[in-house]
Amino acid sequence: MEVKAIPVSLRSIMPATEGGMAVFLACEQKTFVIYIDPHVGNILRLVLNGERKERPLTHDLIGQIFTGFEISLDRVLIHHVENSVFYARLFLVMKNELGTKIVEMDARPSDAIVLAVRAKRPILVTENVLNAVDDMRGVLEKILKLKSS
Repeated sequence: MEVKAIPVSLRSIMPATEGGMAVFLACEQKTFVIYIDPHVGNILRLVLNGERKERPLTHDLIGQIFTGFEISLDRVLIHHVENSVFYARLFLVMKNELGTKIVEMDARPSDAIVLAVRAKRPILVTENVLNAVDDMRGVLEKILKLKSS
């Protein structure tokens, strides 16, 4: 059975009341939020702003390992949500003289999003996840309007 996957874009990241960070992802149909650890949220902000630390952070190291072994991140898929916990998969491609190998790996959505943004690769969400989440478009618009005034 083929799973329908919809591309999403990162609309905003901001502090959340629970002490974490709220990551707003959007597609044509809906905007939804994933709450992530504040440390990973700050790393995501650095990546979005094109900033680099003097020493490589974990996500930078992973990117360097990918480069060293000629592995590329093809895409990220947020494929499941249960009790507000999201689940993601990384799709990695390794091409060499022996051929092409595609590996699918489990990952926290927060880490997967950082890696996708860092590598400028697509973030996809399954139709089932999209149907299960609340549309936060109006909430995000209100927050952004308040921040701009």
